[in-house]
Amino acid sequence: MATKIPVTVITGFLGSGKTSLIRHLLQNNQGRRIAVVVNEFGELGIDGELLKSCQICPEDGSSDTNIFELTNGCLCCTVQEEFYPTMQELIKRRDSIDCILIETSGLALPKPLVKAFRWQEIRNAATVDAVITVVDCAAVAAGTFASDPDAIAAQRQADDNLEHETPLQELFEDQLACADLVVLNKIDLVDAETKARVEELIKQELPRVVKIVESDNSQLDASILLGFQAAVEDNLDSRPSHHDTEEDHNHDEEITSTNLVLDRTFDPEKLQQELEKLAQEQEIYRIKGFVAVPNKSMRLVMQGVGTRFDKFYDRPWKPEEARQTRLVFIGRDLKSSEIESLLVAL
Repeated sequence: MATKIPVTVITGFLGSGKTSLIRHLLQNNQGRRIAVVVNEFGELGIDGELLKSCQICPEDGSSDTNIFELTNGCLCCTVQEEFYPTMQELIKRRDSIDCILIETSGLALPKPLVKAFRWQEIRNAATVDAVITVVDCAAVAAGTFASDPDAIAAQRQADDNLEHETPLQELFEDQLACADLVVLNKIDLVDAETKARVEELIKQELPRVVKIVESDNSQLDASILLGFQAAVEDNLDSRPSHHDTEEDHNHDEEITSTNLVLDRTFDPEKLQQELEKLAQEQEIYRIKGFVAVPNKSMRLVMQGVGTRFDKFYDRPWKPEEARQTRLVFIGRDLKSSEIESLLVAL
C-alpha cells in the first residue's frame, strides 16, 4: 500500500500570519512537492493569489497548479460540500505530491476538519501530520480576542451563571486546544515582558504539553513545521473543544466580510491612513488586498490587523491584467456602504 500523504493543517485567527507561513514554506520547500488548499472568508481569493505569486507556483491557472482555493465558505462547516471533492482530486495525484498544507479560514474550527480524515475514502490515502496554530502575539497582547484570564476567573467566581467568554475567545481557545505546535508570531512588535505574558496565557489554554516556537514574520524552517507524524485524526479525544457536545455549531453571524473592487490607483500612505481611521470607527478585524499604485509596475499587497498595517510589492502587474485595487474587509456588523463611500472619495 502506498504511503499516506501527510497533511498539515494551519489554523489561527484572522491576520495571524498563516498565509505568510505557507508562502515561506513554498519558497523554501527543500525539494518537496507541496499542494496547498486555501479556505477564505469572503469571495475574493486574496490569500490564494498571494501564494501563487511566491514565484514557485504557476499563476497561469494551468491544470497542474498545486494551489486549490475554497472561497466564501468555512471549512469547519462545509467539509462535505467544499473540502471532500478537493481531497479526492489531490488523492488522485498522490504520486506527485509529497505533502499537503491546508490553510483554514481565520474563523474556522480545526477539529471538524480533522474529523473528515476519519472518512474511509480519505483515511486510506491521507493523514493529518499535525495541526499548527499561528498566534499574533501583538494582537493577543492588545486583548483583540483573548480576554484577561484572571479577570474572567474573578467574574465567574462572583457569578457562576455568567458566561464571560466571547465567540472569538472560544475560537481562539479551540484553535489552541487542537494544536501540535504553536507559532507565536510577530514577536518583533512587543517587548520581552509582553511576549512572556502572552506565552503564559497560551500555556494556560493548552490542554497538554505543546511546543511554542517564536517568529517575527512567519519565517520558520520546514523541519520545524513538517514531519510530526501525529496522526491527529486518531487522537482527537485529547483535543477538547467548546463544541464537542454539539451536532452543529454556529458562528457569530454579525461577523461578515465585504469586498471592494475599484478601477483606480491609490497613494499607499493616504490609503493606509484612511483604512486606519475605518478600523477605529468600525469593528474591523482584518483588511487585506492588492492596491494599484500610481506610476508603479508592481502590485502592492496591503494587510491590516485592527489598526496595524504592513505592505509590500509582491510581483509586477501582468500585461493582460486590469490594474484594480481589490480589498477585503472582515469584521463585526460592517457598514459596507460607508467603507465604499470613504474610499471612493479619497
